[in-house]
Amino acid sequence: MAPFPPDRPALVARLRAAGCVYAEDEADLLIAAADSAAALTELVDRRVAGLPLEHLLGWAEFCGRRIAVDPGVFVPRGRTALLVAAAAAVAGPAPAVLDLCCGSGTAALVLHGRLAPRWLAAADLDPAAVACARRNLAPLGVPVYQGDLFGPIPTEWRGRLDLVVANAPYVPSGALALMPAEARLYEAPMALDGGEDGLAVLRRVAAGAAEWLVPGGHLAVESSAGQAEALCGVLTDAGLVPTVVHDEELDATAVTARRPG
Repeated sequence: MAPFPPDRPALVARLRAAGCVYAEDEADLLIAAADSAAALTELVDRRVAGLPLEHLLGWAEFCGRRIAVDPGVFVPRGRTALLVAAAAAVAGPAPAVLDLCCGSGTAALVLHGRLAPRWLAAADLDPAAVACARRNLAPLGVPVYQGDLFGPIPTEWRGRLDLVVANAPYVPSGALALMPAEARLYEAPMALDGGEDGLAVLRRVAAGAAEWLVPGGHLAVESSAGQAEALCGVLTDAGLVPTVVHDEELDATAVTARRPG
């Protein structure tokens, strides 16, 4: 119970008027996060102004876990649960796993618990994301590297990875202006912008995976449903064998791709 008497109905009404679809749930979370009426007012003011709820709370819920999310860092989406599940399904026993474009380290955190990997690391180009991921993953002893895709990864793992997971940016540059303001204004553009057709970063991920995966290893990535066919062409051109997985309930699409051998 909050240490002060919040006016929950008024708070819900204000959040709903600001366009918050889950106003009741958000009201309860904001009330729980505040230690005073003044703190609650500030949180609500910032939420109504458009700041992501997760950045205000300092965490996001994903696959039943609370993941720390710092301001400016990509907020984990519920649909990415499909990517994690698809990756786990093809991983094999005690895999060596790399989480690229890791953001807050969400995929690595969940896969650590599901796979018992013999080696697990994460990487991101954004310094803010790396700092956040390190905070989430340090208790597990998972290293987080800062740099461009495979660039900062120890070369000893080239050709030895069993699984590469990459929730790389895949929004076409021209569609960024159509995204919700929460993402467009408060998340790092590098976490969203996938280039002219949305596949620019994924092309580089595919090319790198063909070199870093062990024969028989898998790449797992996320895309939109409309991009899946073109993405499969990209993966095939890189020498990988793709499979598309779609979940209607999550409105999510993931593609896994095996390195032959």
